[in-house]
Amino acid sequence: MVLNKLKVAALAASAFVALSGSAFAQTEISWWHAMGGANGERIDRMAAEFNALQSDYVIVPSYKGNYTETMTAAVAAFRANQQPHIVQVFEVGTATMMAAKGAVYPVYELMADAGVEFDKSVYLPAVVSYYEDTEGNLLSLPFNSSTPVLWYNKDAFAKAGIESPPTTWDELNSAAQALLDSGMTCGYSFGWQSWVMLENYSAWHNIPLGTQENGFAGIDARFTFNNDAVVNRLQSIADSQENGIFKYGGRRGDSLSMFTSGECGMWMNSSAYYGSMVSQAEFEFGQTMLPLDTDVADAAQNSIIGGATLWVMRGKDDADYKGVADFLNYISTDEVQAWWHQETGYVPITTGAAVLSEEQGFYVENPGTDTAIEQLSLNAPVPNSRGVRFGNFVQVRDIINEELEALWAGSKTAQEAMDDAVERGNELLAKFERANS
Repeated sequence: MVLNKLKVAALAASAFVALSGSAFAQTEISWWHAMGGANGERIDRMAAEFNALQSDYVIVPSYKGNYTETMTAAVAAFRANQQPHIVQVFEVGTATMMAAKGAVYPVYELMADAGVEFDKSVYLPAVVSYYEDTEGNLLSLPFNSSTPVLWYNKDAFAKAGIESPPTTWDELNSAAQALLDSGMTCGYSFGWQSWVMLENYSAWHNIPLGTQENGFAGIDARFTFNNDAVVNRLQSIADSQENGIFKYGGRRGDSLSMFTSGECGMWMNSSAYYGSMVSQAEFEFGQTMLPLDTDVADAAQNSIIGGATLWVMRGKDDADYKGVADFLNYISTDEVQAWWHQETGYVPITTGAAVLSEEQGFYVENPGTDTAIEQLSLNAPVPNSRGVRFGNFVQVRDIINEELEALWAGSKTAQEAMDDAVERGNELLAKFERANS
């Protein structure tokens, strides 16, 4: 959107400095993020390239731990008047950030105040709708968006005589059994289980996770995921552990190695594990859409995103925010987003970046890497598939994890686990409602 303008501005600034013989002091823009390892290095590169394009601002990225730690640190820093300009917050922290009155500078306001051209329509609808207010205003900038997909071991499939990846849960279980019959000890696993097996399972089958349009329509929302569809599917998964069709491997990405080592033939988790697959899997792998539960729906609706957005914090000098706006616009350019998407497996947040990736031949050379885009864009989001915006949802996910682990351990049935999760979760929703009414 503004890449060429920034290049022109940078050249003009460089020429002015050369003529004057002196450089102006640059304003530092702090960016706290939750990206370690290779993705942290990519963030550093992104910042460095923006810094090289102009001479007024310097973006300074800082890794602050995982998503929860980063959000918590930013809120605490704001209270101490030591907040960063920009902070990366995962999607389930959206309601918490919205409730942080006075702390957040909404992106739509920032861009207008800074006089920076900004067109919200360039973003993928399934991505941008998650972070809008009730009037359709964009609150935070989509950055690293992903959605869960079904990863599968092509070599193991060939050995087991499986001709094509499964499209339904019945086919998934049949494929898992065929993998076991061929000598594997695990058919499939998954990670980020609340996100994959409750939040996305519900959206994929167009059933609500809770009331008030999954929290978008009001903070008086309550959970309803202890329904027959969710309970029956989870109980079926738990029962299948006995012969190895399913094997639990941890709450987040802990079970990645179970797939990349060849222990499990299938794995449901984020599309953003593409880089990990490339570097760790010593076999041909593929990715395909999430399975459809034909007992629940005749066709899939759309999946919902995970990942994070960039929130701008108030309390900095007014002059700083022009640099913040320019940087956010820069990282939304098609060129930057296409590079980020192809390197990481995160969804290109703009339509133009997806088109550019296709024109560059990325999807032909890397079949399946457009699966996440197809899932998110399968149908226009409806209230049940727009996403979730529940208060205290970070803590609610911990509750869901505890209850699911009780199910996998056999100490509770799926109905008991989901009933308890809903009851405990609704207590936190009520607490959030009282604090923010």
